[in-house]
Order: sequence, then C-alpha cells, then structure tokens
Amino acid sequence: MERFVGPYRIKGIISANVIELDLPNTVKIHPVINISRVCKYKDQVEGQRKEWLAPVVIKRGEEYEVEKILNKRKFRGKDRYLV
Repeated sequence: MERFVGPYRIKGIISANVIELDLPNTVKIHPVINISRVCKYKDQVEGQRKEWLAPVVIKRGEEYEVEKILNKRKFRGKDRYLV
C-alpha cells in the first residue's frame, strides 16, 4: 500500500491548519483535512520507474478457494483471518 496518494490540488484554505483538497469521487475521505496530513509533491528521480510486481506463483501442490471469511483480528500488527 502506498504511504501517500496524489498529487491533488488544494481547492481552498479554510484556516491556518485546515485545507480543502480537490479529490476525485473514487477517494472515500472527507476533502477537508489538517495540513499535518499533507506533504509537498516530489517528482520521481530521473531513471526511476514505478513498476508493479508480478504475482507470486507457488508450486507447492493443492490450492484452496476460501468460501467465506468469518472473522478478522490483528496479531502482532498483522491481520489474521478465520475462514
């Protein structure tokens, strides 16, 4: 998961600590946020490319399809699922 998303334009300054962003409809957060959550956009370094990794292929044997996830909890900072 990305640490930051964007870049997005600033629609307006509400107060010294609060701004309103021009967000697309696909982003499901409130557009008015604190400036501590915003950082200046930096272009990628020349020659650096952002590539998505290929899916991992496991050749261990049988694979199973999960019918339903019954529960989810955090254990030592990681998600664990009851299927």
